[in-house]
Amino acid sequence: MTKLFITGKTQLLGVIGHPVEHSLSPVMHNAAIAELGLNYVYLPFPIKPENLEVAMAGFTAVNVVGLSVTIPHKQAIIPLLSKITPIAQAIGAVNTVSCQNQRWLGTNTDIEGFIAPLQTTYQQDWSDKVAVILGSGGAARAVVAGCQQLGFAQIHVVGRNMQKLIEFRNSWGSSPMAEKLQVNTWDYVAKLIPQANLLVNTTPVGMYPLVNESPISAADMQKLSPDAIAYDLIYIPNPTQFLQEAEKQGAIAINGLEMLVQQGVAALKIWLQRETLPVDVMRQALKNYLGL
Repeated sequence: MTKLFITGKTQLLGVIGHPVEHSLSPVMHNAAIAELGLNYVYLPFPIKPENLEVAMAGFTAVNVVGLSVTIPHKQAIIPLLSKITPIAQAIGAVNTVSCQNQRWLGTNTDIEGFIAPLQTTYQQDWSDKVAVILGSGGAARAVVAGCQQLGFAQIHVVGRNMQKLIEFRNSWGSSPMAEKLQVNTWDYVAKLIPQANLLVNTTPVGMYPLVNESPISAADMQKLSPDAIAYDLIYIPNPTQFLQEAEKQGAIAINGLEMLVQQGVAALKIWLQRETLPVDVMRQALKNYLGL
């Protein structure tokens, strides 16, 4: 790997959020930049919500090339952008922005990150398949859009608050997404699990400090088909309790590390304007950092 040197010509990339200290994006992006021998550096920028507008003006002034956008700015940043892609519009959130001619353009690479391991490792016809998505927050929106893009016949979203679920469903309007989308409260999950070809956890249950918990009880997980895929967006611990229970049923388990890598790859392609990136280097850098 080429060593990274900061010079007077070094171009800036980064991640904005609050907090942002936990972000693993600098680890994988700087590993890729060093491997490619490019004169860029990727930095974490902790930006409080009330400082977002002035921060974006500052980033424009110092010619920042691009930024990853994380909580709590994924929705708040939209009015500050000149343009957002249709997919970011549909999800209602932006996770990647690039500056072109002093104008900020926003998109969402979470969909690409989510579907990448499904497309590359488990290539199949999804048109008669059923997806069950646990949780109805921002991450669930990207997963719903990804399942629609893959062509799932039915997409079930499970949440705790029926009013929020109805708002979630209605927010897709009359798009193709809305035709396939059904929302269900948590007491219905036991009936949905046997139907699931893909079961996705988008909730924080299973990550620190809830590392010994799963959003699905062990008894309900026993209803999961051994032919199903269980996908947890959480990547620490690996495997989560949710994935451990799924594997006991013989199901295929995917953790969130690959989604993190692939959404980062998609963002870096936009910023660097190149199609080929050292994906293995990015993945290995994360594994080394996490001790996996």
